[in-house]
Amino acid sequence: METSSTQQAFILAHEHEDVRELALRYSGEDMPFLLAQIAGRQTAKQKIPSWYGIDEILYPVHLSLEQASSEMTARYKASLAPEGKARLVDLTGGMGVDFSFLAPRFGRAVYLEQNEELCALAAHNFGLLELKNATVIQGKSEEYVSHMERADLVYLDPARREEGGRKVFRIGDCTPDLTRLKEGLLEKADRIMIKYSPMLDISLALKTLGDVREVHVVSVENECKELLFVLSKEGGECICQTVNLLRGGERVAFGFTPAEEAQEAVLAPEPGRFLYEPNASVLKAGAFNAVANRYGVKKLHRHSHLYTSDSRVADFPGRTFEVDSCFVPNKKNLRVFLSETKKANIAVRNFPMSVAEIRKRSGLKEGGDCYLFATTLADGRKVWIICAYPLTPLQYPEASSPSSSVK
Repeated sequence: METSSTQQAFILAHEHEDVRELALRYSGEDMPFLLAQIAGRQTAKQKIPSWYGIDEILYPVHLSLEQASSEMTARYKASLAPEGKARLVDLTGGMGVDFSFLAPRFGRAVYLEQNEELCALAAHNFGLLELKNATVIQGKSEEYVSHMERADLVYLDPARREEGGRKVFRIGDCTPDLTRLKEGLLEKADRIMIKYSPMLDISLALKTLGDVREVHVVSVENECKELLFVLSKEGGECICQTVNLLRGGERVAFGFTPAEEAQEAVLAPEPGRFLYEPNASVLKAGAFNAVANRYGVKKLHRHSHLYTSDSRVADFPGRTFEVDSCFVPNKKNLRVFLSETKKANIAVRNFPMSVAEIRKRSGLKEGGDCYLFATTLADGRKVWIICAYPLTPLQYPEASSPSSSVK
């Protein structure tokens, strides 16, 4: 599978143009392919920059590219796998982004995919990426597992769409269904790493899968992107690692155990000088008590998930604000506040009104340098906490113990 010099020149000449407009201007048998490559390069420029840097890389249809991991999350997965192990098996190859970053850490690496076109693209791209240890196999994971050689790590990214295209989120609805494959895989693999949608309920997934030793909640720029479950027959308490990957290369991580989360956090009677909002990964992981106890901050309410302190905590995994005022939003207080404030960035945490309802009733426009948190305090008071601006983090810790890796 190659592109001619003419095709390659057309792709590079038009890669910054609107694909829909190009489709109206040009025709020909190879136009669907060329347009797919242009669209692929446009997406890869931000999502997979190291692939974008190789002009001859070929891209699949939009859906496969949409579902593929970003380079940032793929590199994170690779950081969990130790170098020098003998064999990796990726049972759901897809576009091959995760595989391309995991494979160099192993002596041999098997890419399995049932779609013939994706297999052809993978074989072409892996050559360009110089993955000399890669073997591409076309087949179904359910059939391959029955005769699979032993592996140090098996990786899966189950499809989360039905044949009709509808998204699914339950483990049993994904393809392949890990509840059917897990026992057979654990007989042939030291570790299994599974990627799931961030929409998945973590507690339910732990009960459904069983044998989970690590959970990784991965965000990029504070947007939760994926959940990783590492399964093994090894004993030990399950560790949850949250991570927020930042464009500059920094990584804000926080790890905890269920035992830590079981210890209740101290509640604050009033907001202190500083207010803390955990990042998306910490909130998704449910580290509501653990993050408070680890960093010595107090919760505003058991269910509010906002934290406070009088002295600033430098490396809290989230945003830090300096509190300007706190008041009950009655008519009198609102009149004073709204006479001076016309714009605000609003967040709701354990409050009986939505952001849209607050904007409608108050007339506050979006934006500005005012940050408004509508929440509930420990004594049940419904309040607005006004913060002037988010403070710049003093540092980005590489990790917060306990930390772990796929061994």
